[in-house]
Amino acid sequence: MLKAKHKTGLVFFPAFDWAINPSHPEREERLLYTRDQVFEEGLLDIEGIVEFAPGIVTVEDVNRVHFCLPDAKSVMTKSHFISAGGAKTIGVAVAEKKIKNGFALVRPPGHHAMRVVHGARGFCNVNIEAIMIEYLRKTYGIRKVAIVDTDCHHGDGTQDIYWHDPDTLFISVHQDGRTLYPGSGFTDEQGGPNAYGTTVNIPLPPNTGAEGFLYTAQNLILPILDEFKPELIINSAGQDNHFSDPLTNMNFTALGYAKLTELIKPDIAVLEGGYSIEGALPYVNVGIILALAGLDYSNVVEPDYDYEKLKQTKEVTKEIEQISDNVLNLWNKRGSNRDRVFGKKEFYMRTRNIFYDTDGIYELQREKIRSCTNCPGALRIETSSKEKGSALAIHIPLYACKKCIDQGYKWHEKADKKQFHMIFLQDRKKDTYLIDKNQTPKVEKYFYD
Repeated sequence: MLKAKHKTGLVFFPAFDWAINPSHPEREERLLYTRDQVFEEGLLDIEGIVEFAPGIVTVEDVNRVHFCLPDAKSVMTKSHFISAGGAKTIGVAVAEKKIKNGFALVRPPGHHAMRVVHGARGFCNVNIEAIMIEYLRKTYGIRKVAIVDTDCHHGDGTQDIYWHDPDTLFISVHQDGRTLYPGSGFTDEQGGPNAYGTTVNIPLPPNTGAEGFLYTAQNLILPILDEFKPELIINSAGQDNHFSDPLTNMNFTALGYAKLTELIKPDIAVLEGGYSIEGALPYVNVGIILALAGLDYSNVVEPDYDYEKLKQTKEVTKEIEQISDNVLNLWNKRGSNRDRVFGKKEFYMRTRNIFYDTDGIYELQREKIRSCTNCPGALRIETSSKEKGSALAIHIPLYACKKCIDQGYKWHEKADKKQFHMIFLQDRKKDTYLIDKNQTPKVEKYFYD
């Protein structure tokens, strides 16, 4: 009987009762064809590959990560709670050493969901990887985590959540944001003042093939992971870099994905995008599962594979090499560059306009972070949209120092309750989440400018 080298766990959740609309590419068939392929290849008959039923996350799990307007249940369906629960199930099994690694094949996806949630962005309502990570941190004391996002679209939501967290390394390798949604993920996006350099973006040119992705992994991603030394590696395993994907312009293959998985060695993989439902996903997912289990994946080849058509041009190869050299140089100089970029202040501000393309909502955010060398820093966010109103969100990080704890509570105590519909206090240190609601605030003009 065939035996896996690594005990590997799988969770399937196709979300039969959730779809943006019946013809939308983000639909249940994304996983149904994969499940059929897994059965057809007999993967669940291999000793060491085990299936778990998806669990369900709680509102408290969601509130550890997000500020949902007006609350978690208003922006999530039952399928969102189970999708995040599937990722959590695999995370717990890894943390408790029931398995060596695992793959949560779940939907809806999550990597475009930011810390503040007014609605859905890029098919994502809440960030299922972040919900899992923060549960594992609370429950098992895991601190240093690396997230490698290999979805073709930049993982802007995960980047936002961990922008100020020096204990989380976020690496996103994706199609250049000048050519694809969400239009972000450039090399100069390197993190906030307390975590500068722990956000690493690798924007690749259209028509990048397996050669380019694997070059990036071997010459850039692996050296950075080795230096960061995470306790846990998460792969946001988007599969829309595939040559047959209808939404993107890349030339990756099932074998390439399997080799990438073998190189990165994630403890946990969580499905993200990928919309070539019949031509790619069944083969890519089988390849990833075999790679996680330490089994031979060399015969996993999709029916439309044509090596000559997918060969990477010399121009694309040269551009990828230049991008990799530039990003590695930024990583190596992150310490000296931090003061040049931010200077030395007690507080830092940024203002952003965020579009929720799935729900058609425009949000204005004003963010203030306390500069701190001892922790990620107390964070204050003023946020508003016409649909959800205005809110003040205060975040005290899990490993907050006393000064940042005091600053967070000072912001909360001095908040003008007449100005906001809601005031949130998220104290990760105490694992508490408070909401003060005001139905008739005096909304400042700038919220709707």
